[in-house]
Amino acid sequence: MRRRLIALAGAGACLGLAFGIRLLTGSDVVDSSGALAQNSGTALYASMIYAGVFVLAPSSRPAVAAGLAIAFCWLIELFQLTGIPADLSARSLLARLALGVTFDPKDLLWYAIGVLPLLAIHSALLRLRRRS
Repeated sequence: MRRRLIALAGAGACLGLAFGIRLLTGSDVVDSSGALAQNSGTALYASMIYAGVFVLAPSSRPAVAAGLAIAFCWLIELFQLTGIPADLSARSLLARLALGVTFDPKDLLWYAIGVLPLLAIHSALLRLRRRS
């Protein structure tokens, strides 16, 4: 139960950070292009999915969780090519947040950027814990 709570807190922190960045970059003073909010939001979405894997399966190995998180995010991104997420997003903010609207090939890289540092940190922490 403890692992699930930690993972849930991590997922919530990623979501909160993404919304915080979006709020801060709402002004042109911080980021006139919108790239910071877009790219950080994409990476943090993937980070949240990585944490979510541990909510559902707390004994997962980090590499498996990372692979699942990236694959899930890529599937959602590719699903955007169908136009269904755009239709759903036009009617629901929740659908827009969960599924996005339009396919952007750059997002495929940003998902990995959101997960791979967590994989490295998580793996290093597990190695340290095994040594002590």
